[in-house]
Amino acid sequence: MSKHIFSLLDRHQKLDEALRLEQRSRAPDFGKLQRIKRLKLAVKDRLARMASGRRLVPGD
Repeated sequence: MSKHIFSLLDRHQKLDEALRLEQRSRAPDFGKLQRIKRLKLAVKDRLARMASGRRLVPGD
């Protein structure tokens, strides 16, 4: 597995954990939840593009 893919998978896992922690807090910050979800989706999209063989553009 390439370092880049491993890095993205690790980032996705960390975002997932951050999302769970924020959701379990007494007063979840809904803005923070949205940001985490958006970042998590962006990582997932990058992984999907890599898996499909499409080339990634830096900063994409």
